[in-house]
Amino acid sequence: MATQHVIERPAADAAGTCGLVHGLLEAAAADAPDRPAVRDSTGTWTYAELARASEAFSAWLAARGVRPGDRVLVQLPSSRHLTAMFYGTVRSGAVFVPVNPAMKPFHLRSVAADAEPALVVTDAEGVARMPVVTSAPVHDVTEVWATPDAEPGQAGRAAPPPAVAPADVATLIYTSGSTAAPKAVVCPHSAVVFASEALVDVLGYRPDDVVFCRFPMSWDYGLYKVLMTCIARCEIVLADGESDFRLLRRMRETGVTVVPLVPSLASMIVGLARRDSGARPPVRMFTNTGAALPAATIDALRELFPGAHIVRQYGQTEAKRITVMPVDEELDRPESVGRPLPGTEVLVLDEEGRPLPPGETGEIVAHGPHVMGGYWRNPEATARSFRPCPAGCGMRLHTGDYGSKDEDGYLYFQGRRDDMFKRKGFRMSTVEIEGAALDIPGVRAAAALPPDDRHDLTLFVESDLSSRTVIRELMQRLEVAKVPAECRVLSDFPLTQHGKNSRKELAALLEGSR
Repeated sequence: MATQHVIERPAADAAGTCGLVHGLLEAAAADAPDRPAVRDSTGTWTYAELARASEAFSAWLAARGVRPGDRVLVQLPSSRHLTAMFYGTVRSGAVFVPVNPAMKPFHLRSVAADAEPALVVTDAEGVARMPVVTSAPVHDVTEVWATPDAEPGQAGRAAPPPAVAPADVATLIYTSGSTAAPKAVVCPHSAVVFASEALVDVLGYRPDDVVFCRFPMSWDYGLYKVLMTCIARCEIVLADGESDFRLLRRMRETGVTVVPLVPSLASMIVGLARRDSGARPPVRMFTNTGAALPAATIDALRELFPGAHIVRQYGQTEAKRITVMPVDEELDRPESVGRPLPGTEVLVLDEEGRPLPPGETGEIVAHGPHVMGGYWRNPEATARSFRPCPAGCGMRLHTGDYGSKDEDGYLYFQGRRDDMFKRKGFRMSTVEIEGAALDIPGVRAAAALPPDDRHDLTLFVESDLSSRTVIRELMQRLEVAKVPAECRVLSDFPLTQHGKNSRKELAALLEGSR
């Protein structure tokens, strides 16, 4: 059997939680047992009910022989029950492996082979397809919860949890990549707890907040919201299964105050709000990561939700979040993605690994307790991205992204390694070209494909404008070398499961028309 190839790190305690993920829930249930914790389309659990449900799932796993270190693969939509299964898995010392409900057997087979789960929990459709994906025992979720409205604890109370150390692995998060090969980020309890607590501190989550989460728990943006609301003792609304047309109504019904966004969701909310004459949900903060919001979308959110902050962030699953723009400074440096999390450091290095002065562009490198434990059973990829600090102070994450810092330490993101290219003698990034396109009134989405041996620099836009009009507008905004050779207008933009532009599908569209 292959070994894990994860980074060893010293144990780190978090006050009141012992640096353990399930310790966050235990502390919340003791401190605020009757406060609403998690809501889905079928109902709400308090923190005490969520804790009992997690113990019930621990008992269910123990009865099926799951031991500390075993992987538990779960393919289910987000729900109260999935939240309990997450906490119950880590409480058992096992490793939670969530996969997107939309993942197809082709990729699921690779993930299952890589994770080697002790068992799988899924729905009825998953039970039918899983035998061709894995030889592990497959269980229908209804075996765990007799009915969708089952009372927590119905499956039996768990014995005291086994000894779990902060350095133990809590979850594997599979990230999308440029190949079909799976790549899972190893997330130890200590790093997950540190990042979650730091984010709550910086963003200022409050006990009276209601956080509206549209993202699946297979994505760290969704999974960490479960943890952050637990730390703040506030409520999370799991809404990734809600109809697009009901989103604004659901936000209003639940009284949401915090909404995590990616550009596609932000555009959807703007469109719904413009057509809706009802009262606005009491949103006080939108947070953005994954891809930057277009300026027009930011302006529309500010107009439609007066007084709401729009917080820019930058991060990777490999360190969760790297920088956050302070909530009250969003207008001060509109191009910046913020400052490092408390207790962490962000460096900008040249090709020789030397720190660059403010204003100069180099690779973004993160250092601190939020840096995760490498890639599961992938020593080569781990060695490329997770490298020892020259001063012997732990591991640093080499993000492969490029940017610069100003004199005050604020980070400016310029593009990913794959986004940077040379054309006509000039170094440039797809990010700046897309930003110029999104500045054009009427352009709703944009993605640039760098030149290669098959095509020149090409821009895709979602717009009612003609391609000629878009190119003409770009010539007013970009140097000649940066103006795309071709612009293609789409009525609908292909997106990944995480709501980002699907460059693979765009490239296939381009190649298919040659």
